[in-house]
Amino acid sequence: MTEAAHMTPSPVPSIESADVVVVGARCAGSATALPLAAAGRRVIVLDSAPLPSDTLSTHLLWPAGMAELQRLGVLPEVAALGAPQLTHAYAEGAGFGIGSAFQPVDGIDYAMCVRRTGLDGVLVRAVIAAGADVRPRCRVQSVVFDGNRCAGVRYSDSAGAVTEIRAALVVGADGRRSTVARAIGAEEPFLTVPSGRDCYFAYWRDSPDAARHIAAQWRVGADLGTAFPCDDGLVLSLVQPPRAEGKLGPGVAEHRYSSAVQRIPGLLDRLRGCERVGRVRSAVGIASYFRRSAGPGWALPGDAGHFKDPVTAQGIRDALHYGRRLAEAVTDVLDDPADLDAALAQWERARVIECRDIFHWTNRLARGEAMRPLEIELYRSAEVDSELAEITTGIFSRTRTPADLYTPVRALRLGWDALRHQRDQVPAVLADMVREIRDAVAERQMTRTTLRGIPPRLSTPTLITSATSGAQHVR
Repeated sequence: MTEAAHMTPSPVPSIESADVVVVGARCAGSATALPLAAAGRRVIVLDSAPLPSDTLSTHLLWPAGMAELQRLGVLPEVAALGAPQLTHAYAEGAGFGIGSAFQPVDGIDYAMCVRRTGLDGVLVRAVIAAGADVRPRCRVQSVVFDGNRCAGVRYSDSAGAVTEIRAALVVGADGRRSTVARAIGAEEPFLTVPSGRDCYFAYWRDSPDAARHIAAQWRVGADLGTAFPCDDGLVLSLVQPPRAEGKLGPGVAEHRYSSAVQRIPGLLDRLRGCERVGRVRSAVGIASYFRRSAGPGWALPGDAGHFKDPVTAQGIRDALHYGRRLAEAVTDVLDDPADLDAALAQWERARVIECRDIFHWTNRLARGEAMRPLEIELYRSAEVDSELAEITTGIFSRTRTPADLYTPVRALRLGWDALRHQRDQVPAVLADMVREIRDAVAERQMTRTTLRGIPPRLSTPTLITSATSGAQHVR
């Protein structure tokens, strides 16, 4: 008897059908699944983790993020988790402090820092209540193709049973290391900017007399630190020192976190009287990017398609916002492949256009450098200019844009004031002005060419014909 005769054949998977299969049940996945299910579409949501569960996240939501929770109908449940309303923002650098209230978004004028186990739990429960079929502990093995069109996924559950789901749309909402992006050949970004910072954070039991209505940030030298009060009487403190080379060894994250806190007097003072809770968590080797995010029968909302350094805390808002808008774009066209693909392309293009400015702004803050002369002058001016302070805060909440801050008149004034106030640093001020012009030109050029990254040919995936369904799947 030949060796082949002794081989056990691969198990034949069961085959299901749905309108949409969503891979990933957290912010982007839930924001996509909820409106689709509420509209009566058959939605299956897969996640490899138990739900709810914690995940690596700095989880601050500016007012624009809170407004997304309101649009999804889950704001009361999120508020009930107990995180305080952060009604003021404070940023300090070079000895100058900028304080301001938040401009309202859909009537919401506060931020909130909600730990992910609670936030994700609210979202998943809302998705189930809307009628979606949510399946935790299910890991996608491959993506099914019909010709060049994405037609579903194949996954295994916690017991090892293999199931194939055929769907009009596959949504990869499975994060930076997206299995779906890799399977369809979209893993390599068409635009990427490495961060100059590493990220370390930990929770502290807040002191009884702490100002729990303020989201605060400090910059000292090349270090950046934050304190965001969150639920259960805790405060999330994050530090982003300059990027270190090499992998983290035992105890390195703890050392780098503690050392950075000690170098930031304002943060050290904020944490006085607080007690550390749990370990230091880290995200290193970070890069901001745009990936190709839509194609025939597939889309990548959330970090799977676009990611920005956590220094500006934009990830959850964008995951919720563009997940919801993806659902709204495709709900009525899922039964027409041509119309569906046109809607996906329009959604992808809109996200790139709308995120380019905050992408540039984030990358500037993520350089891991000491404050430059013009930045120092901005802090000095905004300390006494309430409009300037409001614009600066508004950029983070997406109610204002960097263009509102750096108008030609304001840029000239900042340069002139920097020369007046920093007379012993005139060469550095002039060099910074030249760099600012050069950076602005480079960003403008990048903005003009970004959309060219959307239609390039993807790397050809390896197609494997399924003997059971006649379809093709991609590992």
